[in-house]
Amino acid sequence: MVLGSGLGVLLDRLEGATVVPHAALGLPSPGVAGHAGVHAVGVLGGARVLLVSGRLHLYEGHPPATVVAGVRALARWGVKRLVLTNAAGSCRPDWAPGTLMRMVDHIDFTGGNPLVGPNRDDLGPRFPDLARAYDPELGARADALAAGMGVPLQRGVYAAMRGPSYETAAEVRMLGRVGADVVGMSTVPEVIAAVHAGVKVVGFSVVSNLGTGLTDEVADHAHVTRVVSQAVGPLADLVTRLVALD
Repeated sequence: MVLGSGLGVLLDRLEGATVVPHAALGLPSPGVAGHAGVHAVGVLGGARVLLVSGRLHLYEGHPPATVVAGVRALARWGVKRLVLTNAAGSCRPDWAPGTLMRMVDHIDFTGGNPLVGPNRDDLGPRFPDLARAYDPELGARADALAAGMGVPLQRGVYAAMRGPSYETAAEVRMLGRVGADVVGMSTVPEVIAAVHAGVKVVGFSVVSNLGTGLTDEVADHAHVTRVVSQAVGPLADLVTRLVALD
């Protein structure tokens, strides 16, 4: 499970945790506030899980292949199911901060693909199919659990921008018109790498702010992290139950 900005609270729920810095595993360390840069193995909801707190981003200057090095490591370690989480801005005026969304598809505006270059034949095929990038079975499980728990869970499309600047009002309008519900600066490269390596993915976004032009508030990373940390409780409960199903 990869924890996005403000979602590190799940580390506190991990029982019997062994925590190791990224660097100790030979993996790059993140340089963004709100991303701890550790791997933690322990028990969550009765299931043995690996939590990754701290992801790399393209806007830090890393090439796409470096950004997904951690996901590829998970695949080589035998991980078969991956939960991805992120904070995202809403492209919809009716989705207020605190809204939870399950990712059912994405639009990639980052301008870089982690599979460019010689194919890693030891991981997956040259041309992976992304038609089922977000595993329908895992998604259906999440939807059913959320309904049973009384957790409002939207379903929508995540647009990935390179960043680090927040989107302009015109870009937010454009994203909404092409089918995006939320927008962020992560996750999509990880999804591509995971699918390439045969790992099943389920992804969740926490709406941290309304996109530019939908509000008079100024976008601020500290505010994003604060809003997500306040809204993350129901998502933490949901993913705890989700991993417990196995």
